Amino acid sequence: MVGKILSSRKTAFRSFEVGFFFVSWNVAVSNRIRSMAVQSIPQLTLRSLLDHSAETFAGRPAVGWVDEPPVTYREYREQVDTLSRFLQDRGIGTGDRVAIIAENSPHWGMAYFAVACMGAIVVPILPEFHVSEIHHILRHSGARIIFVSERYYYKVEELDLESFASVILLDNLSIINPKTSKATLRQLIADGSRELRRIRNVALRFVGLMASAVSPDDTAAIIYTSGTTGHSKGVMLTHRNLATNAIAGALVQPIDEHDRMLSVLPLAHVYECTLGLLLPILQGASVSYLRKPPTAPVLLPALESVRPTLMLTVPLIIEKIYKARILPEIRKHAVVRMLYRIPLVRQRIHRMAGQKLMQTFGGQLKFFGVGGSALSAEVERFLRDARFPYAIGYGLTETSPLAAGSNPQTTRYRAIGPVVDGVQIRIGEADAATGIGEVQIRGNGVMKGYYRDPERTAEVFTPDGWLKTGDLGRMDEDGNLYITGRLKNMILGPSGENIYPEAVESVIDRSDIVLESLVYEEEGALVARIHLDYEKLDEEFAAEGLSEVKAEERITALLEDIRRKVNEQVSAFSRLARVIEQTEPFEKTPTQKIKRYLYT
Repeated sequence: MVGKILSSRKTAFRSFEVGFFFVSWNVAVSNRIRSMAVQSIPQLTLRSLLDHSAETFAGRPAVGWVDEPPVTYREYREQVDTLSRFLQDRGIGTGDRVAIIAENSPHWGMAYFAVACMGAIVVPILPEFHVSEIHHILRHSGARIIFVSERYYYKVEELDLESFASVILLDNLSIINPKTSKATLRQLIADGSRELRRIRNVALRFVGLMASAVSPDDTAAIIYTSGTTGHSKGVMLTHRNLATNAIAGALVQPIDEHDRMLSVLPLAHVYECTLGLLLPILQGASVSYLRKPPTAPVLLPALESVRPTLMLTVPLIIEKIYKARILPEIRKHAVVRMLYRIPLVRQRIHRMAGQKLMQTFGGQLKFFGVGGSALSAEVERFLRDARFPYAIGYGLTETSPLAAGSNPQTTRYRAIGPVVDGVQIRIGEADAATGIGEVQIRGNGVMKGYYRDPERTAEVFTPDGWLKTGDLGRMDEDGNLYITGRLKNMILGPSGENIYPEAVESVIDRSDIVLESLVYEEEGALVARIHLDYEKLDEEFAAEGLSEVKAEERITALLEDIRRKVNEQVSAFSRLARVIEQTEPFEKTPTQKIKRYLYT
């Protein structure tokens, strides 16, 4: 039995009161925005998207490093076109695959557009993948050219590089020749090389050929996912998938050429690529990149310099800030700890902490997008009380990715939000009592299928063409989607009850001393693996002068205390039989979901 279908055209734009805000969304205005965006890129291709922005925002800053001069939209398109022509001269044509293995940078997006705009297919590879997995993806995709950064060159150097048409160092666009020295493409351009002058001279003609050659339903990217199952799949996304998803994102959170985004998530993940690159490029915003990984010493001055209005994150980032920075400040004074128990006082304390948090992020943040996995209830409550401009999004790589979401003015506690434009969601085989069932999706963003894997493609679609997400969820009467867990993770209780381990984990994670947890079934009983905040414990144990034996006894007692408190807060059939200390952090996917199959 299939539940109610949720379509954004009917339910996405409503007027309702949420927390401190009363929001009235003008449907006519949103439709005008959509109409203007579609008319601007009538072919719904990445070529049209780039052309629209280069002509509309020509002199505006497009992308750049933090604290360095940015590239304008006009310059960005020129560089993309020159690189496209270079790729064509290396024998790359329509449908050929070109891989990118690198950290975020302005050149990353340039390479991405250069490949897609000429009708070839981008294969973005998460550089955190194991060497063997990267080699498998390169073989499976049949990539003919590799863009690789110096930082991750070691992950491909053992391959037979002569079998590729070119290997290009993304840092400075150097051509890596295993037999000879490097010839720097950037330097050749600066020197006015005859060959590259010829490429420039034919660029306008070549752009016209590319624009006419690329169709909205052509594959633009193949994105290999490494999910919680451990099996890599190549998701084929078309130009239409990606372009319409960027437009849908602009309807959820309108942005313009005055907005600034700081990119901290990997561009090789479709979440950051679509919403953190294609969307701001479509709307004329600027994107800044970090030259080093986003650790606190790097990120804090960057936030102060860029003063971003937009950011995309995963829950782990804001949850760590809350547990490591905010809670300790709130609880270090006895009087504050006592007053914190009073709801109205707690809200006021959260509001004050939120003001400081806003300043930490540069003071001008208007959209703090959270996606990739579930945000903890405790942290979301803090963000709401603090009036911090967070918003939740939901989707999969297979949906390009955004399927449902809200903006900071329309968030509803624990909800994802309404379905985005051009997408429909239904709840398959919904439970009569709870309304919970599998979330199934169809619409503009849904993938073409898995590359060279028709069997898996057939398995993931229903007979009537809906994508089976494997996520469990429900819809409320206002058309908001709620995600309750993963279908494959659900545990059947002793009397047939449905147990959602994610719900039990959220209770465990409320403890100040817990960093993360994993709940699963073992021999008919519920077990939890718990990774504690060992840095905090080491400080406490050192202050008390505890011996190693006493410290181990204290940890055992702490784990048992957590088990007891959790069991007081969950249903009888969801109680934990035992807990296990997880001394090392759990291995995770790029969106920071625990790889459950490694532990259960």
